Amino acid sequence: MRTRPTLSWTGTGEPLPRTGTVAEVAEVVARGRVVVLSGAGLSTESGIPDYRGESGSLRRHTPMTYDEFTTSAEGRQRYWARSHLGWRTIARAEPNSGHHAVAALRRGGLLAGVITQNVDGLHRAAGTRGVVELHGNLDRVICLGCRRTSPREELDTRLRAANPSFGGTATRINPDGDVELDEDVVRTFSLVGCPACAGVLKPDVVFFGENVPRARVERCYRLVDEASAVLVLGSSLTVMSGLRFVRHAAKTGKPVLIVNRGQTRGDACAQVRVDLPLGEALTELVGLLGDRAGQPA
Repeated sequence: MRTRPTLSWTGTGEPLPRTGTVAEVAEVVARGRVVVLSGAGLSTESGIPDYRGESGSLRRHTPMTYDEFTTSAEGRQRYWARSHLGWRTIARAEPNSGHHAVAALRRGGLLAGVITQNVDGLHRAAGTRGVVELHGNLDRVICLGCRRTSPREELDTRLRAANPSFGGTATRINPDGDVELDEDVVRTFSLVGCPACAGVLKPDVVFFGENVPRARVERCYRLVDEASAVLVLGSSLTVMSGLRFVRHAAKTGKPVLIVNRGQTRGDACAQVRVDLPLGEALTELVGLLGDRAGQPA
C-alpha cells in the first residue's frame, strides 16, 4: 500500500530545544559510529534547490506523485519533457564543501554510514563509501513492466533521437530534476518505452506517495541500531521516510544532532540543533575534529 504524500507540515508551537553549537556536535561525532541522514539542504550550495527552505520549490511547484505518473499518460509526458531538460543540470552539479566534509568524516572512521534522501548522487561523487540512497538516484531508469534498470544516459540518447527539434528552455530547476516548462512545449514531447519490453519507463527514484523498498528501509534501521548517534544534515524531516529513523534513534536513547537552516519536524528529538549553512557548519566540524577527520591524500 502506498502512503499519502506529505508535502508540508506545521509546527506544534511548543518551545523548541535550544540551539547549540558545532563544537557540541563535534563532541558527539568524535566518539565515532555516527550515522548521517542528509537531505536537500546539503545540496543547495551545489546549485540544486531544496523543497522547503527559504527559496524552496514547494512554494511554486508540486512535485510528481507516484499515482499521477502511473495512471496519467499526460502526467508522464509532462514529467519526462521537463526532466529531460532538468536532468542535465543535476548531472553537471559538483559536490560542495559539505559533501566533501561528510566524505572526510567517513574516511576518518567517524561515520558508521550515510543515508541520504537526495537523488543527485553528490555524496558518491565526493567519494563517500557505502551511501544508502533512500529515495534512489536520478542517474538510473527502471521499467515498470519488466523491472529492467538502465543508465539515464542511455535514455537521454534515445529521447534526443525521438525529439530532434525539442527546443524547450528551462526556467527553474527543482530538486527532483524537474523544471518549469510551458505546457505548449510539453505537448510536443515524444516518449520512448523500455527497449526490452516497450513498458513504461520511470526514473529509479521514489516519488511522493511511493514506498521506499522494504529491504532498503530495513538496512537503514540496522545502521541506526548499530550507531552511537544520528546526525541530520540539511533535512526538514517533513516526510516520514526520513523522520522515522530520527524517531527510532531518539526512542532507543541515541543522541540526535540536527544541522539545518530553520525548523524541522524532528526538532523535539534533538539533543543539539544548529542553524547554519551546511557548508560552513561542516567545514567547521571537520576543522574541530582535526586529525580524527580523514583528509584527502
